[in-house]
Amino acid sequence: MAKMHFKYASMNSGKSIDLMRTAYNYEENGYSVLIVKPSIDTKAGDKISSRIGLERKVDFLLSKNDSVMRKLSGNLDKVNCIFVDEAQFLTPSQVDEFWIVSKVMDIPVICYGLRNNFMTESFDGSRRLLEISDVLEELTTLCGCGQIARYVGRKRNGEFETTGKEVVIDGTDNIEYVPLCGDCYLQKVKRMNFDKIRKDLTTGEDRN
Repeated sequence: MAKMHFKYASMNSGKSIDLMRTAYNYEENGYSVLIVKPSIDTKAGDKISSRIGLERKVDFLLSKNDSVMRKLSGNLDKVNCIFVDEAQFLTPSQVDEFWIVSKVMDIPVICYGLRNNFMTESFDGSRRLLEISDVLEELTTLCGCGQIARYVGRKRNGEFETTGKEVVIDGTDNIEYVPLCGDCYLQKVKRMNFDKIRKDLTTGEDRN
């Protein structure tokens, strides 16, 4: 029976490149694929776009109120794999429907997306994907310090912010997303003084 996969990572980890490469491999071997992404990701319109310039048009855009089953009905004949980009923006019910499609139609569904938002909280779609996906795979990228980046910071006008709308597309409103390790997230975004905290924990000076 086919499986639903969730490949998750921070920004700049090559998720879109991996999607396009895997889809191309399927097609190169004579298989048919279907590519879907949520319409809330407006950065590349009806395309998947990577940071190195590769692009590919999607087959379907999903709005927040769309039913996956109704949207794809009649279009799954001879499809061998479904790919979903920016899967963190799916609703939990859409994730459930993709899971059902993978089982009922015996078609693998491979979802790519972020695990956490810029506040280290799970997106609704990501949370549901982590709960029910058959296969979980972490794709990795590096923080500027050289450690693995599992978090993302959001800059507005060059300054990290810790509150605001969950979804603001990269490159709009002077927004930039930065992949960060846990250490750098706490120090750069949360502005924690590790030396002071370490001293307090070691000496107990902050004890009340």
